[in-house]
Amino acid sequence: MRYFFAVNNDFMSVSPASPTSPVPATGLLLTGGGARAAYQVGVLEAIADMRKAAGASEQANPFPIITGTSAGAINAAALACGADDFDATIRKVVVIWKNFHADQVYRSDFFGVARTGATWMSLLSMGWLLAKWRRVKPRSLLDNSPVHALLARIVPLERLPDLILKGHLQALAVTAYSYSSSEHITFFEGSEQLKTWERSQRRSVRDRITHAHLLASSAIPFIFPAVPLVLEGNTEYFGDGSMRQSAPVAAAIHLGAERILVIGAGRMTEPPKDSVPTQANRPPSLAQIAGHALSNIFLDALAVDVERARRINLTLSLIPEQARASSPLKPLKMLVIAPSQRLDDIAARHVGALPPAVRTMLGSIGISASSADAKGAALASYLLFESDYTRELMALGYQDAQTQSSEVHAFFGWPEGAAPETQTPAPQI
Repeated sequence: MRYFFAVNNDFMSVSPASPTSPVPATGLLLTGGGARAAYQVGVLEAIADMRKAAGASEQANPFPIITGTSAGAINAAALACGADDFDATIRKVVVIWKNFHADQVYRSDFFGVARTGATWMSLLSMGWLLAKWRRVKPRSLLDNSPVHALLARIVPLERLPDLILKGHLQALAVTAYSYSSSEHITFFEGSEQLKTWERSQRRSVRDRITHAHLLASSAIPFIFPAVPLVLEGNTEYFGDGSMRQSAPVAAAIHLGAERILVIGAGRMTEPPKDSVPTQANRPPSLAQIAGHALSNIFLDALAVDVERARRINLTLSLIPEQARASSPLKPLKMLVIAPSQRLDDIAARHVGALPPAVRTMLGSIGISASSADAKGAALASYLLFESDYTRELMALGYQDAQTQSSEVHAFFGWPEGAAPETQTPAPQI
C-alpha cells in the first residue's frame, strides 16, 4: 500500500515505513534567512541534548531526510555530511556559529565593500545612463567569495554517497530559484528508489550536491550574486531558494518523510499590533522597505504552508475513522519550532557590530547603529554574521526548544523525565 499526504494541493506518494521499521521516516526542514540561521543551530543543540538525556543518542541519525533553503541549506548540508555521528556534527556546527565573523561570509573590508556596495550606491547618485557609459554592471551589494573557504571546511560533500549507501542518510535536498527559467528547483541526492516530482513552476532534479548548489540556494537577492549551475546541459543562473517558494514543506514529503520537524527563522505569527512599538509617522527608509521585502521572501511562505498543512490535517480528523481507513489520505505529523521573539528586535541591539565598512554603506539607506533608533534592523538581521548576535539567536533557539520539550519528546517517541545536562563546550575544529 502507498500513502498519500495531502499538503499544498500536492498528493505526494511515499512508501510507508516497513513493518520492521521502529520509527517512521523523519524529515528536517531548515528554512532561510542569512545570519538568522543561527537560531536553527540553537534548536538542534537543544534537541541533541534532549536526545542524549533520553538515552537515545546511540540510535541512528534522527533525520534521515534533510532539506534546506538559503542559509538553512548550508546548515542542512553540514548535518547531512555528518549523518553517521549526529551529536558530534551538531557540536561542530555550534562552534562555527558561536565564533562567526562577517568576513567569513562576505568581504567586509573597505576596499571589498567599495568594489561592490559602493558601486551600487554610486549608481543611485550617478544614474544608469552614466553607469552604462562606464560599463558598470554590479552583480550584488556584497562579495561573498570568502564563504567558499568556510564551505570547504565544514561541508565535506564528498562523504554523501557513502553515507547514503550505508543507510545513515536517505536524502539531502537544497532548493534554489532559477532567474533564467523562473522555475523553483529542488536539487536532491539520495537513495536510488527516490523519484523526481514536478508541480506548477517547481520541480526536482536528482544531482550530486556541490558547494555551488549551496551558494545558489543562499544567494540572497540583491545582497549576494547569482550562481551559475548546469541544468540538463544548459547553464542557468540561480538565486536564493526562498524566492517564490510556495511549498517549503513539500520536498521533505516527496522524499519520503512521514513526520517533519520544521525550524523557522522568524516568528510564525506577529504580536498584536498594540504591543508593537510604533515610530513617528514618516515614510519608510530604503532599509525598512528592503527588510519587509526580505521578510516576505523568507518568512511568509513557510507560515502559509504550515497553516495549510494543519488545516488539511484538521479536515482529515473530521472524517469518520472507518471512511478514513479506506482513504489513501494520511495526516502529516509536523512539529514547528520558531522564534518566540522578533529577531529584528534582537538585531537592533547588535547593528553596531556590523563591520564599519558595511555599516557605513548601509547607513546611507537608513540603517542606524543606535539601538534606540534601529531603523532597518530587519535588513541587518540577515547580514549580522557576528558572534554576539549569532550567540543570542542560538540561546533563544535552545530556550524555545526546551520550552517545547514535551512536544519534542512526543514527536520522536523519546521517554521524558531526564533533564538535559548542562551544555558542554563544543569541540574545537
